[in-house]
Amino acid sequence: MRLQLAMPVISLFALSICLLPIAGVVWIAHKWSGRGQETAVASLRMLVQLLAVGFVLVFLFASPNPLVGLAVVAVMVLASAAIGVRTVVANRRAAFMKAIAAIGIAGSAVLAFVLFAVLTLHDPWYQPRFIIPLAGMIFSNAMTAITLAAERLAREEAAGVDYNNARGVAWNAALIPQINALLAVGIVSLPGMMTGQILSGVDPLTAVRYQIVVMAMILQSAAFAVAIFLWLSKPEAAT
Repeated sequence: MRLQLAMPVISLFALSICLLPIAGVVWIAHKWSGRGQETAVASLRMLVQLLAVGFVLVFLFASPNPLVGLAVVAVMVLASAAIGVRTVVANRRAAFMKAIAAIGIAGSAVLAFVLFAVLTLHDPWYQPRFIIPLAGMIFSNAMTAITLAAERLAREEAAGVDYNNARGVAWNAALIPQINALLAVGIVSLPGMMTGQILSGVDPLTAVRYQIVVMAMILQSAAFAVAIFLWLSKPEAAT
């Protein structure tokens, strides 16, 4: 008989204690790079955004209306596209539209595949506790991959590299985080979803199955989004 262990409840005091060492990170960033304010603002935004999203998720998980969930997914696509091209200097508006198409098409396709083919959520198909967390993982990873691809493509083209070679370099650079994660999982790291499930008392083998789905999902969404973005970025003269 497997023992179910309840996760410890994190009090507000304990939560505040957890955040205190960030002050050390801010101090180092300020002294070494002059960017302590950026680190402090980012940490504050993380705190506010996560607390806010916690209340929002309580509402969304209780809502039976699929339009609410689809609206959340649409916001995720727009936000991830905007953040994904934030390092682009030239033609940022065009890059933003390409990022929307890339993340929207690739991310939505992978999300639908996982929901209907892997998890077989058909009756009812709309279950926010699955759709929203999975969409968040999919779009956030596609976003990071787009950022790396856009930055590297622009750098290579600025150096005079032709599109086909620049595309290959950008593709490789964009997928470094995903490939590293695949190589390290289970040896160097236990990913967040798997760790959370194990801490909540889920059988490790069940947690492993979900994590395999997540790792495959992240690779697929990032790779397909980058492929679409790079294809849309092809100059008309390129073959």
